[in-house]
Amino acid sequence: MPSSEATNGKPHIVEILERTQTGEYCTAKEWDTKRIPGTIRRILSERNLTGVCDPDNPVNTDLELADAFYQAGYGLALELGFLCTDTDRIVSVTQHELDAAVQGAPSELFVGEGDDGTWLRYRTIADPYPMKISASLAIANTEEVFPLLLEGIAREREVDLLGGGSLITVFGRDILSGTPFETLAGFEHARMHVEARRRAGRPGMGGINVYSSVTEYGQLGGYGVPGGAPITDLSLVLFPSEMKIDYRTLHKVVHTVNVGGHIKAASYGMIGGMAGPPEGAVISSIANGLLTYPILQNSAGGGHIYDVRYLANVNREGLWALSVAQQALSRNTRLITDPTTNQVSGAGTEKLLYEIAAGIATAACSGVSLSTSPRTAGGKLTDHITPLECRFTAEVAHAASALEPDAVNEIVKELLPRYEDTIKHPDLGRSFQQLYDLETLQPIEEWEATYRRVKKEVIDLGIPLAA
Repeated sequence: MPSSEATNGKPHIVEILERTQTGEYCTAKEWDTKRIPGTIRRILSERNLTGVCDPDNPVNTDLELADAFYQAGYGLALELGFLCTDTDRIVSVTQHELDAAVQGAPSELFVGEGDDGTWLRYRTIADPYPMKISASLAIANTEEVFPLLLEGIAREREVDLLGGGSLITVFGRDILSGTPFETLAGFEHARMHVEARRRAGRPGMGGINVYSSVTEYGQLGGYGVPGGAPITDLSLVLFPSEMKIDYRTLHKVVHTVNVGGHIKAASYGMIGGMAGPPEGAVISSIANGLLTYPILQNSAGGGHIYDVRYLANVNREGLWALSVAQQALSRNTRLITDPTTNQVSGAGTEKLLYEIAAGIATAACSGVSLSTSPRTAGGKLTDHITPLECRFTAEVAHAASALEPDAVNEIVKELLPRYEDTIKHPDLGRSFQQLYDLETLQPIEEWEATYRRVKKEVIDLGIPLAA
């Protein structure tokens, strides 16, 4: 069997698979109700990190506090590991394995091909190298809209990587989970993804694939196969919270390793979930991110935050937790981090643009390498996303990257009152079909005018967007 010594200390994937069979036994119920919440509460208490969240200052400016959270998250990673829910076994790693995997992870990575490709790089806080944007976050699409939306987003030159939507049907049939419909949908998704980039005049643009599948079948059908998504795209490997993996996850990992691709693995630290308060979500997020490197063979990822109370992370506690987790990883590793920002308002509304500006500026100044966004209308509605907010997302990311956290904190404090009163009951806006000309793939004047007005407000607040 390959050893960790053969991989410079990082466990070989076959060792990880073996640990899903031989690790310590633990039920999901015990993990969710005792191990995760109990361990997180104890670590927070031991390290005097309980109750330190400061909603009045949604972007953290105490960098020593971020360092303290990193040490807490690092300790959580070593103490717990990941639970494999298919076998009720804990997959743990040694300190040597964790350190070797994190230190050996790429600090830069080229995604795509040629002049259309994008360099992802480790970033420090307020780094002038701009945070990159993958647009958007897997909003459900009809088959008619899906290729148009992809092409429209790819046409926006500010957008660095193509994420896009997800199909809800394939050839008019429902995509039934765990069936060959998923394998077919994965291939069709990837094929249309590549074709949209070609039609947009960016054939070498990098992407993230495959979104249109709950299980592993979509990725097996679409990533790294002839006619599908090339291995120069990032392979998307999502896994359950809190700190759990399953064989669906590991199928995607093994497949990506087999075809020679690069993995973007992600899971959230959940405010209001098993991790508890914002402070608990931060250390869970850090531990999640670190463990993906030895266990899921990750190349880019770490630091996701989600507030289950708001189904977003652009509220005060969500932004604070996002900033702390990212500053912690930026100051203590050289990882390519990739948190999402999750909005709740819909396309066509100014509040969506305010939410984007607050979340993206927070991430950009905190040392994030790549963010996948926006999640228009909270991802609740089919076809409720447009390329215009994707453009705005990328513009803010690039412009805000070199700003210091204290400056962004003041900007975000100005932005929050413009949307936080409706964050629990947002205006879900209008659909792509209502806001775009489907022939020209251009926004209607009303939506374009809203964008221009909010863009000027954001410039006036201090984010140096090009006028």
